[in-house]
Amino acid sequence: MAGCCRLRLKHFFTALLACSTATAFYIPGWSIKSYRDDDPIPLHVNKVYSDNTQLQYAYYDLPFVCPPTGEKRADTNLASGHSISLNLGEVLRGDRIRTSDYNLNMGQDHECRYLCTREVDRQGLKRAKDLVGKGYVAEWIVDNLPGATRFVTVDKRRKYYAAGFKMGFKDYSPSTGQPRYYINNHVTLVLRHRKAPGKDGANGRSVIVGFEVHTKSIGRDDRNETGCPKDVHAAEEGLELYLPSNSSSSSSKYPYSSYTPPEAEDDIEDGATLSIPYTYSVYWREDDSIEWSNRWDMYFVNEEDSSKFHWLAILNSLIICGFLAICVAVILARTIKGDIQGYSKDGANEEGKIRLRRKKPLSGTRSPRLSEKGSGGLLDQGGDIENDADISSDEESLEDITGWKLLHGDVFRPPPYSGLLAPLIGSGMQLVFMAGGVLLLSCLGILNPSFRGGFISVGMGLFIFAGVFSGYFSGRVYKTLNGTDWKKNALLTGLLFPGLLFALVFILNLFTWAQASSTALPFSTLLGLAALWLGIQLPLVYVGSFYGFVRIGAYTHPTKTNAIPRQIPGSDYTTPGSLRHVAKWTGAALGAGLLPFGVIFIELLFVFKSVWQDKSGFYYVFGFLGVVGVVLGVTVVEVCIVGVYGMLCAENYAWHWPAFLLGSSSSIWIFLYSIYYYSFHLHIQGLVSGVLFFAYSALVCGVYGLLWGTVGWMGASWFVGRIYGAIKAD
Repeated sequence: MAGCCRLRLKHFFTALLACSTATAFYIPGWSIKSYRDDDPIPLHVNKVYSDNTQLQYAYYDLPFVCPPTGEKRADTNLASGHSISLNLGEVLRGDRIRTSDYNLNMGQDHECRYLCTREVDRQGLKRAKDLVGKGYVAEWIVDNLPGATRFVTVDKRRKYYAAGFKMGFKDYSPSTGQPRYYINNHVTLVLRHRKAPGKDGANGRSVIVGFEVHTKSIGRDDRNETGCPKDVHAAEEGLELYLPSNSSSSSSKYPYSSYTPPEAEDDIEDGATLSIPYTYSVYWREDDSIEWSNRWDMYFVNEEDSSKFHWLAILNSLIICGFLAICVAVILARTIKGDIQGYSKDGANEEGKIRLRRKKPLSGTRSPRLSEKGSGGLLDQGGDIENDADISSDEESLEDITGWKLLHGDVFRPPPYSGLLAPLIGSGMQLVFMAGGVLLLSCLGILNPSFRGGFISVGMGLFIFAGVFSGYFSGRVYKTLNGTDWKKNALLTGLLFPGLLFALVFILNLFTWAQASSTALPFSTLLGLAALWLGIQLPLVYVGSFYGFVRIGAYTHPTKTNAIPRQIPGSDYTTPGSLRHVAKWTGAALGAGLLPFGVIFIELLFVFKSVWQDKSGFYYVFGFLGVVGVVLGVTVVEVCIVGVYGMLCAENYAWHWPAFLLGSSSSIWIFLYSIYYYSFHLHIQGLVSGVLFFAYSALVCGVYGLLWGTVGWMGASWFVGRIYGAIKAD
């Protein structure tokens, strides 16, 4: 049996790891788009973003790029500048995709094409220098592929892509040492293609397998009549973002530099402009080494090297989980099982039945029975003495009953604020179903980077429809904790966590609105989210709560709860809200949370790097993440079991909230690590970006804590029911 279980576990982990290398999931005949020679191909512009800030901006909202002309495009039958319809995930992640005026035709090379000349005033110039200085990159899209900058690995054996391209660069004047800012006003578009698979390839059609963007800054001089440089490849002089300052103090100090000292920020708008000509080149290159189904692999940086660290993360997780598993096994197999068997030796305590101690008379003697009155024989007295000795022996053995066994009449007593615990458990189960569904679809390859906004869209959909599970579990837990008003509980479950989440998103949205960032959600999107929440999710919570509370009912307990609560030893430490109680459980949470944090720490490094530090890359190893997630869940349950068992041994039956706290405790360490990561790894600039970073980090840690706190509470609840179900108390 044990060998069978090990075999199944091995197959389970092998299947999950296989998913980590799964290629992107495409629907044949729908996703693959092939082109004939000379077919027009649309180029869409999206947004600009930076690793040094949390603010994104729509590309066409920038005052120094070529605005759309509004001409109708032959490839899309849409005017340039027309907004492309987006899914919910794309809107939430700040995408603003629009058609452009760039002309691409399959197989047609163009050494240089003129786009426009943009006149930029002082305010626009200041904005351009700010974005260039912060390292902003632009995202363009062709055939659902983001334009990428090509790099080569250190050993020069492989090349890889980083999504986006720099809008400009900064250097320093050799004479003054002051910074100078240059705009990349010429782009070379290299599109790689190959013969289409199947019948389309037989008919001479091709598919696009790569989209590279190479940037260059070219000065305004030495151009031909079309506006293109006379020699694109030989042009060396860049276009500096510079206008002479009209402030006398600044112009005298820095007459030939784009450096803007603080005293020059009050330059008066005098109508001076800087002309920025924009041009582009197009080259098509056939590349049979890249399959269409694997064309996204180029964006996955150093896949072979990073897999070693992912295996190390799994090994680290299994070591910690195995250590805790041994602790739990000792508790279950030796301590508890030995205690239960100890009470099974006496025939009076058959099947582990514990008899309550009989109360002695004050005189210290046993009251005689009616049949014994008047019998004064010596043998009868001797028999009574023997019986008294037996009873005294039983009472002495009962006096030895200590620890968790004494709490059979109080261990299932509803905790304080149980009306809040049930909605939190319900919302936590809602997050469990959502996270599990997204992770499963990601491991199967259905959710992948090519499905733009898919993770957020599918996650939102699963969260909304998982409201029925939220109501179901909340209703059952609420009834188990002796709740009566299930409608009130359903309303609280549907409004508490989603309401707090919506309020926080709305407040953060005000900051991004003030910065005119594309990350700011449109008002119509906020109304749509509110409609999904109140119109779909809340009724589903109501339905699930009705079914769980009314139709299914409460979870059954193996023992009955006494009418009078038992006194908990050390009341100063166990009274909810007391200073000692808070200090005690804060320390316990920090200690217990360190183990689950150690399980996910290595994998957390990759997630943080992908989300915060290297936004041009993609996180893709969902198989490894799935394995670490499973091990993390087991570890959280083990930590809660050990912690709750320790409480019960100390005769403390108030285990509900501590179990929830122990399960969520690793979120504290994740937030502390976020502070460390912000201080030593990131170079985020600006107050608003800092506020957004810590607000998003706190939000994610709160969601994480709610999810794993629920998992820990469910595991502890199962454990308590299991051990007390083996002992039946009269």
